[in-house]
Amino acid sequence: IPLSATGVALGALSPSPSSLAFGNVQVGNSASLVETLSNTGGSSVTITQANLTGAAFSIAGLTLPTTLLPGHNLSFTATFTPAASGATSGTLSIVSDASNSPLSVPLSGTGTAAGQLSVSPSTLDFGSVLVGNNSALGGLLTATGASVTVSSGSSNSSEFALSGITLPNTIAAGQSVPFTVTFTPSASGIATAALTFASNASNSPAVQSLTGTGTLPPPHSVDLTWNASSGAASYNIYRKFATASNYTQISSGVASTNYTDNSVTAGQAYDYAATAVDASNVESTYSNIAAAIIPTP
Repeated sequence: IPLSATGVALGALSPSPSSLAFGNVQVGNSASLVETLSNTGGSSVTITQANLTGAAFSIAGLTLPTTLLPGHNLSFTATFTPAASGATSGTLSIVSDASNSPLSVPLSGTGTAAGQLSVSPSTLDFGSVLVGNNSALGGLLTATGASVTVSSGSSNSSEFALSGITLPNTIAAGQSVPFTVTFTPSASGIATAALTFASNASNSPAVQSLTGTGTLPPPHSVDLTWNASSGAASYNIYRKFATASNYTQISSGVASTNYTDNSVTAGQAYDYAATAVDASNVESTYSNIAAAIIPTP
């Protein structure tokens, strides 16, 4: 009885790279590397387990069990997330029916201390600002110890707006980045807020205090005086905008020879005239014209 058979080499797994070295990674950050497994043998290999040692290491993208045909490969991602500073190591152990199972891939990485972020000055005081106007002041963000990535910055009040900085922004250790805050009061009175910068620094978030006082424009008035008119029982006061043609009476029956107009608007120019009214209620023609220009705050 003739017998025949052909010997076939068992499947074998080959890692690329043979070890994963993540280098220096700041505490709180992560670094990822791609690992590739290739079947270099003569038959298929079924991978059943991927066991990790080292709490700082993890893998993603490897669904088990999985079968790898001869000459084929698969890739997945390994991630190092240090929880403390210092060197750490681990092992990725691949269990399969390959001839070289289990396959071990050494893992290593060093956690480095997280940087700190400071904001200066600690308080921005805008002083007094007219309602509707605005005032801008500058500040600095400084990284110490290690580089810091600032992810966001926000104010908890719409009256204070952050500008002059692009986020996210990575600040090298010992370096500073400027920013601007603009205060636009919407009402009179003291306004306070907090400007908060979120980052990967160990002291995140960094907070700057903001304060300012909204003030109203000072009131304006026009004081008018004139010489008494013979036979006058009272006086009427007229006003128009300097660019207008017709006067409007703004007061009547004024018994004295002076009058104060408290209803003027900043930035406007006015013309005034007075008339004398006798006991029979007969009104004179307009007096000479008095002009008044109200200053702008």
